[in-house]
Amino acid sequence: MKGTVYKSTGSWYQVKSEAGTFYDCRIKGKFRIKGIKSTNPVAVGDRVEFDIEDKEGAEQGVIKKIEKRENYIIRKSVNLSKQTHIIASNIDQVFLLVTLNNPPTLTTFIDRFLVTAEAYHVKAVLLFNKVDSYNEDELVDVKYLAAIYRNAGYECIGISATTGKNVDKVKEMMLGKTSMFAGHSGTGKSTLINAIEPGLNLKTSQISDQHKQGQHTTTFAEMFDLSFDARIIDTPGIKGFGVVEIEREELGDYFPEFFELKQDCKFHNCLHLEEPKCAVKDALEEGEIAWSRYKSYLQILEGEEDNYRTDIYPKK
Repeated sequence: MKGTVYKSTGSWYQVKSEAGTFYDCRIKGKFRIKGIKSTNPVAVGDRVEFDIEDKEGAEQGVIKKIEKRENYIIRKSVNLSKQTHIIASNIDQVFLLVTLNNPPTLTTFIDRFLVTAEAYHVKAVLLFNKVDSYNEDELVDVKYLAAIYRNAGYECIGISATTGKNVDKVKEMMLGKTSMFAGHSGTGKSTLINAIEPGLNLKTSQISDQHKQGQHTTTFAEMFDLSFDARIIDTPGIKGFGVVEIEREELGDYFPEFFELKQDCKFHNCLHLEEPKCAVKDALEEGEIAWSRYKSYLQILEGEEDNYRTDIYPKK
């Protein structure tokens, strides 16, 4: 039988067959995908082939094959730096929720996430959430941040999951697609998804005032069919985002505004560092490229992984 993985709990996978029936499945033996050192060989969104077994009167599935993935979002595993974790696969688009504070979303985190989406061919849209809670100065900051990413070629939408502002716009973009929602814990993913589809009743949590960060309410990624021709993948809150499997020479290609200028650099293999007549550095000096983007580029290029997670929440 063929089906799609809707939920993963580590050792068990919930698979929806082509006929629309859900089966609890496990993996057959030592099942590993060649070339990917992943902690989870099967991810939500995977299209799989599975057999049904009768175990003590209950039907269980055994996954025997994963079909080729169109794309996936991958990151470094939280504790095992050499290992990677595939968050979800076969995604049409990913919505990254960004909040100015409560909790703060830093540009380094946004940029690492966007680089990964670019590298694995997933369209990314930035949703600036909680716009109803900001004062005038904060709204100016949000607009400035959105301008940086619009300039880089990304769609940015200011939303409020609690008041419903622009939720219909997001809903419209989701029609006929599988969309993943991502962001730090506490950025309002579950609240937004509940606003889009009230019947789901996903667990939401209050922000912890002490640390200005959210409590994790989702522990595993999970896909849901919605009442209007759309599917969503809800993901656990991500604290840090380590970039995986990207060569130094190709990193600049995953910053769209750098890639656009690449042909004007004197050297075809320009890394936009100290090389003469570098179009990216010129654009940076002219203010056409944001310094925050260039700083993220340098950090990823130099492999500064140590602080990509810790700098998100200040130590008390």
